[in-house]
Amino acid sequence: MKKTKQQIIFQTILIIGIVVFINIISVRVFTRLDLTSSKAYSLSEASKDLVRSLDDKFLVKAYFTADLPAPYNNHRRFLQDQLDDYKAYSKGNFQYEFIDPSKNQELEQEAQRYNIPPVQVQVIKDDKLQIEKAYMGLVFLYGDKQENIQVVKNLDKLEYEISSKIKKLTSNKQIKIGIASGHGEPDFEKLKQFRELLAEQYNVVSVNIKNGNPIPDDISALLIIAPREKFSDADKYVIDQYLMKGGKIAFFINQIDATLQSQMGQTLNINLDDLYETYGFKIRADMVRDARCANVTISQQAGFMTIQSQIPYPYLPIASEYNPKNIVVKNLGPVIFHFVSSIDTSLANAKGLHLEVLLTSSNKSGRMEGFFIINPTLPFTQDMFKESYIPLAISVEGNFKSHYADREPQIDSTSNISIADKLTNSSKTKIVVVGDGDFIQDSYIGTRDNLVFATNLIDWLVDDIGLTTIRSKDIAVKPLEEVSDGTRTFVKSINLVLPPLIMIVTGIIRWRLKVSRRKRIEMSI
Repeated sequence: MKKTKQQIIFQTILIIGIVVFINIISVRVFTRLDLTSSKAYSLSEASKDLVRSLDDKFLVKAYFTADLPAPYNNHRRFLQDQLDDYKAYSKGNFQYEFIDPSKNQELEQEAQRYNIPPVQVQVIKDDKLQIEKAYMGLVFLYGDKQENIQVVKNLDKLEYEISSKIKKLTSNKQIKIGIASGHGEPDFEKLKQFRELLAEQYNVVSVNIKNGNPIPDDISALLIIAPREKFSDADKYVIDQYLMKGGKIAFFINQIDATLQSQMGQTLNINLDDLYETYGFKIRADMVRDARCANVTISQQAGFMTIQSQIPYPYLPIASEYNPKNIVVKNLGPVIFHFVSSIDTSLANAKGLHLEVLLTSSNKSGRMEGFFIINPTLPFTQDMFKESYIPLAISVEGNFKSHYADREPQIDSTSNISIADKLTNSSKTKIVVVGDGDFIQDSYIGTRDNLVFATNLIDWLVDDIGLTTIRSKDIAVKPLEEVSDGTRTFVKSINLVLPPLIMIVTGIIRWRLKVSRRKRIEMSI
């Protein structure tokens, strides 16, 4: 039965009306369907809460060159989608605009005043590879304050960077991170890259706790990094009372003093072991080896020549076995450790503390104890790698009991501290522990992932709105799982045979249906 002209017009009008209605609803009611496992294309609850709390106009200027080649065109699309999300949840206070400064000298000068530099991108024009200037930066304006992202490069971390800028601009005070000094710790110059990364979000200062110098109350987290000298009872009391007041502490500790130059190692006693045990953990006096490891360069004699060659060195583990259930470390890259020690996790439960293992060695690892000979040319046997998943980094949370709850600290006359106001129990607070203090030093950093891992731990210690949850997102294309040659051949055969077979079967079925319908029509006449 053929449709009448009136029916066709009515159906067309109905379809147009439905489309218009859906568009009106989509403008007024924002929603997004995100099927990715890490919700990579949706704002986290932390970002939503942050942008909802804006009490004044917040403007983002995106200086982005139009018509960029792949993959930069995708950067612009992804950025615009994210800014749309922020705007949708901001109750009108978050606004953004895209500006193309590449063909306007005044706009170029404006971008550069905001410290947005041009970058060079490769473009194919007229079958030739050319280098062109482009802009891919953001400036954030709130009141009389401003921040920027000079170049949008890593889409995985884009939401974290944007939310961090919003938090920094809208916060009344900047969080202060203290790096402990006074006990042979590496100086600030040796931690330059780590400090620069922290300084993007925090105010980083040195805190000397030698001879019981007090830790300022405005220090949100104290980092104790690779000390080499013993802590006195007064020094430990200062640390303990800082924790009792709700302070957060990161222990990045070398338990073994070892260098490749000496090819020997020895236990480094800094007199903190009893403090660790009070807080529910223990850094063992051992050295973890791992079959998954970095290389070292050695010199070998070949006749009259000296040859430089690289060999795997198990005492430089490449650790990537993160706790998949912990958002602090989920989806982070591998960390290269230097003579890392294992952590005893058996003490926390009896003290009512919540301990989580954040990072372990691989399933082929082991430990050296007692006498430490670390010559890279010595043979390594399979028997040396029989252990699995040795804890290398942990977090501890809860209400901690003071190390000095049942005794008084031994304080000499050189200390200027008082024990009159001693606290014996803490409010709920946090500690992170890594059995290596060198992995964030400039001369030991294997990859930037070392810095990202350490910074994530600090973020978690001081995080008050949950921004660390954002870093667990991953928008990278997932690699295909490896399959056997037989499976690969079978899948290829199915791909070749199945589509034509479906077409043939569909054609036969449709032909038989037509034949049957024709016969019914002939019989009804």
